[in-house]
Amino acid sequence: MTSAPPPFLDWPLPDEDATGVLAQRLAALACGRVPGGPAAGGRIHLRGELGAGKTSLARALLRAGGVTGRIKSPSYALLESYNVSNLYFYHFDFYRFSDAHEWRDAGFDELLGEHAVVLIEWPEQAGTRLPPPDLDIRLDYAGDGRHARLTACSEKGQQWLTHLDPSRR
Repeated sequence: MTSAPPPFLDWPLPDEDATGVLAQRLAALACGRVPGGPAAGGRIHLRGELGAGKTSLARALLRAGGVTGRIKSPSYALLESYNVSNLYFYHFDFYRFSDAHEWRDAGFDELLGEHAVVLIEWPEQAGTRLPPPDLDIRLDYAGDGRHARLTACSEKGQQWLTHLDPSRR
């Protein structure tokens, strides 16, 4: 018996405005602001080559989620955290990890609860030690723009895809 591949949604990102639209729609879902949508919180993995737009999408999502002030890249600190109206946002960047055990040794596993929005760039650097995301986003170059493939990895991720894609309603 073969299992069906996980549901996915392809999303063209020809420019920064399109990235902002995707981020706004994802933030509304992750923050629990969509009527009939899932509860707030969720895990999103961001994958792609250097410069593919992972940090840009994460910053746009954080901004759309209500984070004000400077949004720093966690490339050197590994983690930047934000609190907006009792909802925590954790933005990780595991690019510099050389060993999959490093994220757990740092105590980050305690921050991956269901009641937070967790964005992880370079999740593959943690090997198989991370819990699965709700949504896995692969960003690739597409001419002068980018292309995003959003893959649901949980029931919540499937709900997000349903709300993001009008043809699935």
